[in-house]
Amino acid sequence: MMGGAPPLLPVFMKMEGRRCLVAGAGYVGLTKIQGLLDCQAAVTVVSPRVVSEIEELATDGRINLRLREYCEADLNSMQVVIASTDKPEVNHLIYQQATGRGLFVNVVDDPDYCDFYFGSIVRRGALQVAISTRGESPAFAQRLKEEIDEALPADTASWLDRLGELRRHVNRVVESGPRRTSLLRELARRETCDPATCPCLSLTART
Repeated sequence: MMGGAPPLLPVFMKMEGRRCLVAGAGYVGLTKIQGLLDCQAAVTVVSPRVVSEIEELATDGRINLRLREYCEADLNSMQVVIASTDKPEVNHLIYQQATGRGLFVNVVDDPDYCDFYFGSIVRRGALQVAISTRGESPAFAQRLKEEIDEALPADTASWLDRLGELRRHVNRVVESGPRRTSLLRELARRETCDPATCPCLSLTART
């Protein structure tokens, strides 16, 4: 088992179409399933018992459900594995078998048996703020999420969309270099530059 906890690499991974196995179909597993589906992952769930919400996801065709106990063959073709059964010995077995195949594994609420952690996420359209305590205190991460969520303006998503359009415009008409960098940094200062009326537009129009 892992010794001292190494530093984590924060990444935002494209999960669309990636094959993910979730072992365990209780309410803890449900939160992980919903997070994976939000990222358009291809989710397979294996469990002899399921909560009604997960059963509905299977009925709607959003997940592949295997109504039985986990077996190692469930790992075949998978890329990411979540172990959320109510039996620690089964979760640890899944971890050992999955890591033996080079798969990334998360054993829910068991930080020593995790290759990655689910953070608390604040979303505003294209903006995502992820918070992790490396499993030390999910409750603290949740509290920070709520504080950040309250601090962000309600229209952050639409503003960011406009900002992205303006950034692409600047990249097209201003050559790479200090001037472009300065303009892009100024655009990101919302208090001085809203994309709809930004004075940078007139500057770039003369380029």
